[in-house]
Amino acid sequence: MTFTSTVEYKGALRTEAIHIRSNTVFVTDAPVDNNGKGESFSPTDMVATALASCMLTIMGIKARDKEIDITGAKAEIKKIMASDPRRISKVFVKIHMPDHPYTEKEKKILKKAAAACPVSKSLSADLEQEFEFIWKI
Repeated sequence: MTFTSTVEYKGALRTEAIHIRSNTVFVTDAPVDNNGKGESFSPTDMVATALASCMLTIMGIKARDKEIDITGAKAEIKKIMASDPRRISKVFVKIHMPDHPYTEKEKKILKKAAAACPVSKSLSADLEQEFEFIWKI
């Protein structure tokens, strides 16, 4: 079996993850509201951020195939936590599209691509996902 990554607990509620193929490293810290230092992404921050990253990636694939330029698209992410059990209860993703005269058809294609993101489809049905698109013209 080939593994994707490794994660090592470094102590003090910090982990270090290494992507095996690229050797890229990232660190997570427990958030301040869960006894951590909050000096880096928390694991739940990573989940919420992975959702937005996945949405932009899938939009990018569809945009490339349809010759639509989305270079410069950005996402803002807000994660809301719940307790009993502690979990992410809601993720809000606001996608800011670059200044481009997108047609209504292109907007529909890109929104549909974002909604098809595998991360979104992998998360619990109990997790509320809300998306907003800002189209600059």
